[in-house]
Amino acid sequence: MSEMEKDKLILLATKTVPANPEMIYIVDFLNKNLKHKKVMFGLTLNKEEKTMTLSIYEV
Repeated sequence: MSEMEKDKLILLATKTVPANPEMIYIVDFLNKNLKHKKVMFGLTLNKEEKTMTLSIYEV
């Protein structure tokens, strides 16, 4: 497996919810505690629609 293939993230799921500033703490908690499961969580903010999208990736 090449170095480029090893660093790929595979998107597993996304969920869009109303924006909540506390979500960043949840994503941080999940990333720290589930790192050994080879998953990573991401959060994007859509200011216009006032929503956040939670993404789950396989590392």
